[in-house]
Amino acid sequence: MFYIPGYDPFHPRRYRELYRKEGADQARMSGYVVDLRPKAAKGPYGWHVQARIGGESTETDVEVLVWSDIVKSSMERGITGTYLQLLRTAWAYIGSGALFRLMKLRKGPMIAALYPIVFLIVQLAVALLAGWGLGAMVAHVSHWVPGLVVAGATVCAILRAFKRWDNKVFAHYLMHDYAYSAQFGGANPPELEARMVEFRAAIAEALSQEVDEVLVVGHSSGAHLAVSILSDLIRAGLPEPRPALAFLSLGQVVPMVSFLPRAHRLRADLAYLSARDELTWVDVTAPGDGCAFALCDPVAVTGVAPANQRWPLILTAAFTQTLSPERWQELRRRYFRLHFQYLCAFDRPGHYDYFQITAGPLTLAARYAGRPASKSRIATPLSGYRNVA
Repeated sequence: MFYIPGYDPFHPRRYRELYRKEGADQARMSGYVVDLRPKAAKGPYGWHVQARIGGESTETDVEVLVWSDIVKSSMERGITGTYLQLLRTAWAYIGSGALFRLMKLRKGPMIAALYPIVFLIVQLAVALLAGWGLGAMVAHVSHWVPGLVVAGATVCAILRAFKRWDNKVFAHYLMHDYAYSAQFGGANPPELEARMVEFRAAIAEALSQEVDEVLVVGHSSGAHLAVSILSDLIRAGLPEPRPALAFLSLGQVVPMVSFLPRAHRLRADLAYLSARDELTWVDVTAPGDGCAFALCDPVAVTGVAPANQRWPLILTAAFTQTLSPERWQELRRRYFRLHFQYLCAFDRPGHYDYFQITAGPLTLAARYAGRPASKSRIATPLSGYRNVA
């Protein structure tokens, strides 16, 4: 299994510990065994899973395809740089018309996208008002300290304080996230394209090994990276014989990129991958996740679905049904936590069980064979840009 994270600056050990904790909880509730061991496969970071599910024993090597260093580098901007990002990103979505088309899909992701813009503007307004008030007061009572200097120092101090508190409100973090995808109008930055070549090579090597399945999991913005990586992999030619190849996209935000004018490569890859028989592609989202484009077929809504489209199979994790009422009430207002629920335990799991999918005896194709797409699937073509590379 290869896991591709979203825009996340944290060390990949975070995902190992999440898998360890949540896997143990799911195993306890569902009556099976999931045990993590040190990694046995190649690659910079991963772990080994030994499981016993449904009376069958399995072993899985998990590898995190790391691009957190690229994320960290893109976040190394001062306060002024973040506000410049705000202006450029707002223009990228508003000027292209993408924002208004995206609003017709799901309101949740649009609220999440507008949140950092509004919050950063409010922070700036508070800082400016405080600076103006304190500066005017100092200028009134003192002839020695210029009021403008005091005002400027106050504004800077307040904005720095807001940035230090960003681990509570995530305004700067989300601004960097959306800005990174929009900086080239939907095209991948060069450093990310180079890293994707490395990811493709790692997956290609795994396909030459004697395993039952090679599963690629793309979460959040990692889903659209996986679309392009797998498209390039298949175009280059797959080995024969080979293990089953599967792609599980979770909490995807593909339209945030594919609706932008220069996302030619991504649109071409969506169209290509959706018609291939070399893999199985299942897309899982949930309306309770306000950060994802829940139940939106990323190929169809982008307007690039070919006549012979096979994938993805659109399914819902249905948080209101797969989480007990007590657990749902506990999590429903924790929006960023819910965006990671796909990687966690469910106390009322239905068809979707992350740990049975990633460590169980069934391939993704076998697990979902014959299952129809969700009746709430959204497939209306809404993107204003449909040209492809």
